[in-house]
Amino acid sequence: MKPLIIGICGGSGAGKTTLIRHLKARFSESELCVLSLDDYYYPRAKQKTDAMGVNNFDRPKSIDRKAFVKDLLKLISGESVSRQEYVFNNEQAKPRTLVFRPAPVIVVEGIFVFHFKKVRELLNLKVFLHAKENLKVIRRIKRDQVERNYPLEDVLYRYQHHVLPTFERYIRPYMEDADLIITNNEGFDNGLAVLTGFIRHYMQNPAHWHDPEF
Repeated sequence: MKPLIIGICGGSGAGKTTLIRHLKARFSESELCVLSLDDYYYPRAKQKTDAMGVNNFDRPKSIDRKAFVKDLLKLISGESVSRQEYVFNNEQAKPRTLVFRPAPVIVVEGIFVFHFKKVRELLNLKVFLHAKENLKVIRRIKRDQVERNYPLEDVLYRYQHHVLPTFERYIRPYMEDADLIITNNEGFDNGLAVLTGFIRHYMQNPAHWHDPEF
């Protein structure tokens, strides 16, 4: 039986990674598999630079879309997938080999999962994570400085010239098409509870959920 495919999208700093972490804590690996666009970025050498010579990672073409779709289709067909972790050019981080195994529920997350048509057409449920712009900036600064070893000036430049324009062009327009919008300004407990309940309901009777008369 085809697994349930859930797409989670939202702007940078909206809290997608945190939401995914909470979801994974509520389900076992045999129940839920998470595939992230973050692990499909092309290397820095293949990234386009802007007028100031700064690599722009916030473009749809910065990600190996074909590889992502190929791996997603493998998981859907019941095959396991291996991929080297992308560490965002952080020289202090050592990449791991990630193994993704088939599961009844597959979650795909990333800023372009709704924009990529071939991915969007596979989704059974579209979840959009939203937050105020100022909060997303603060979260982006904390994440990129601590986890990715980026200088503050670089973080702010990228947010203004890359992140925000990308959000307005490739992410925000799909918000109205989402099945569930979770607002994450002060937390997303209620939204997480709704999403968790939906997944558990599906797992109790997946055949009934896939019934076209349901």
